[in-house]
Amino acid sequence: MSTSATRHHRPPRRPRRTAAAIRAAALLLVLAAAWVLPARAALEPPPAAQVVAQLVARIFEQTHYNHRPIDAALSQQWLREYLDYFDYGHLFFTKPDTDEFTARYGERLGDLVKDGNLAPAYEVFDRFLKRVAEREATVKLITTSTITFTEDERLTADRHELPWPADEKEAAELWRLRVKFEILQERLAGTKPAEQVKTVVTRYERMLRSFKEFDASDVLQAYLGALAHAYDPHSDYMAAPQAENFNISMKLSLVGIGAVLRSEDGYAKIVSMVPGGPAAKDGRLKPNDKIEAVGQGAEPFIDAVSMKLDRLVQLIRGDKGTTVRLRVIPAESADASKRVVIALVRDEIKLTDQEAQAKIITVPEADGRRERIGVIELPSFYADLKSAAGDSKSTTRDVQKLLAKLKSERIGGLVLDLRRNGGGALTEAVALTRVFIPDGPVVQVKDTRGFLRVLHTPALESGIAYAGPMVVLTSHASASASEILAAALQDYGRAVIAGNKSTFGKGTVQSVVDLDQYMPSALRAYKPGSLKLTIQKFYRVSGGSTQNRGVIPDIRLPAVADAMDVTETSLKNALPYDEVEPTSHPKLELTAPLLAQLDQAAQERITASPEFGYIREDLERFKKQQADKSISLNEAKRLAEKKADEDRTKQRKAERAARKAPKPREISITLESIDNPSAPAVKPSTAAKTGTGLDDEEEESKDPSAPDVYLDEAVRIVSDWAALSERGHAASLPRAVTTP
Repeated sequence: MSTSATRHHRPPRRPRRTAAAIRAAALLLVLAAAWVLPARAALEPPPAAQVVAQLVARIFEQTHYNHRPIDAALSQQWLREYLDYFDYGHLFFTKPDTDEFTARYGERLGDLVKDGNLAPAYEVFDRFLKRVAEREATVKLITTSTITFTEDERLTADRHELPWPADEKEAAELWRLRVKFEILQERLAGTKPAEQVKTVVTRYERMLRSFKEFDASDVLQAYLGALAHAYDPHSDYMAAPQAENFNISMKLSLVGIGAVLRSEDGYAKIVSMVPGGPAAKDGRLKPNDKIEAVGQGAEPFIDAVSMKLDRLVQLIRGDKGTTVRLRVIPAESADASKRVVIALVRDEIKLTDQEAQAKIITVPEADGRRERIGVIELPSFYADLKSAAGDSKSTTRDVQKLLAKLKSERIGGLVLDLRRNGGGALTEAVALTRVFIPDGPVVQVKDTRGFLRVLHTPALESGIAYAGPMVVLTSHASASASEILAAALQDYGRAVIAGNKSTFGKGTVQSVVDLDQYMPSALRAYKPGSLKLTIQKFYRVSGGSTQNRGVIPDIRLPAVADAMDVTETSLKNALPYDEVEPTSHPKLELTAPLLAQLDQAAQERITASPEFGYIREDLERFKKQQADKSISLNEAKRLAEKKADEDRTKQRKAERAARKAPKPREISITLESIDNPSAPAVKPSTAAKTGTGLDDEEEESKDPSAPDVYLDEAVRIVSDWAALSERGHAASLPRAVTTP
């Protein structure tokens, strides 16, 4: 048969639908979807789950720090948390859906749960599943149309603070723009043309399958978890499978990459990195980054959007020594289409990986001096709480060893780096404070009864281990126990705090309650899971809480994260800042006479620094993007924005290379080098670049020429302090003055 005959006998091509036709068809489709959906038996809670719900409600009312009753007001918060759990981006439900649930259950959830009635949980889930099926069908219909990217349409991608669509007509238009946005994202990310639509369609097919796999335990987890989050963001309910994952994460030894995730708007968002884990060591993964896809070794990526979090965690975990690749949407990127591939080798995360470590940085001064500054990086506050041995693992003992070595090397000042320290053992934070100050109170702790107790520094035979110039370097990721140490050193006037706008602001303590112990004997075979609830709150010796406010630095170092929602203040239902009476404590007044001079010198350097100039530029771009919130769906405009970002990155690399700024000499000191006589006492740190075997995109995501400007500036600040001390502008540790 000839070619022409083949063309002649080919069935006529079906005409492509217009956007208007698609909108009309989508509306008809969602209206008719109720009878075209495949039949599915509605989930129902087992009797044991009703008992668990009653237990959880009673424990929260009686034991949570706030002692809030589950009244009408809290029931409304609970319902909103539950709706947001499934539809964080306000894309699936409509306003009539949410209005209906509010009218029926908005003020009654507390009364119902106390009676063991879980009907609202399963009714909301069934409605959500129906809406997901409708939207999945709508996505398939929309992708049969001719979609162009030349119009000046815009979409607000993050709709969490926006209302749900008013009706199905508005929902249809929203989904038309949403699908267009997602296909454009794939085009800009370099997905092959034949795969762009397929990727988006497959994403929603998998999402529907994932939610169809939900069982009664999954729904109970979401429902009671929403109740916990209505109390505060750090409380949670963990059904048996989730409780097992939590226990794994709390062990000192596990295999993985060491990242804490939460599900938000269909993405797994990075909350924090486990100190000492592969992700923390690598440094490229950041809080608020979103994981879009996961690849095993060199295998193709698996799209992770809308994937259940526990399944995603299973994909990321794996055998020690194997590689997992994450395709990530960076939180700090002004370009919403930017993707970064990060390859990490899974490893066993051990306590030793979280150990304190030190280095000496030699700083050449303008007057010819070469100041040697010690740096101690402290990833967490660790302790072997089960060991009674005198040589058991301890943050305080490790820091004392490092300090002794640094002092023997004649350092002129010290930087204590807490930027990646998310907390840990409270006892160690209190004990470590004693290394730098005389005996005195460190933190006040209030419990659920309102009883306030003061934790004092323990007696140390060696007394103050270090009394010289000292800067504590913090960031938005510095949290909990690290905030207690920084706050105490600031209140005593012992150290200058330098860092971002504030630390994280987590001033609460959680306790894990195993619900097995409360189950009736007839239901002991049922695994009820665990409850994590807030039971205490921290206060500084000066009276203010670290909760929600964090520690404000004496010298502020600008960061793009200053404009991001990455601290406690951005979390819904976070406990508020408040104050108690100050407790009497020694005031050392070491920093007060110097602070104005130190801050002025630091701000002059920051203003003149090209690297901080880059940060200021990025910060302003990010603010503008956040102010608009909508994203263009015009491909030409987006390509121009993407090219501008790429050109900016290349220009900065070229400028860094042209400056050829000499790097200060660094010497690394490890606990192993101190404890092991056969190891060298000190070893030069190396920044030699080695072949990684990564592709160009992965190499591009890590710029080795970018300096650690925050550590560099902290070193300069403490060097200034040392210079002032040598000139007699500041004395060594003075006699303490007790202040109320």
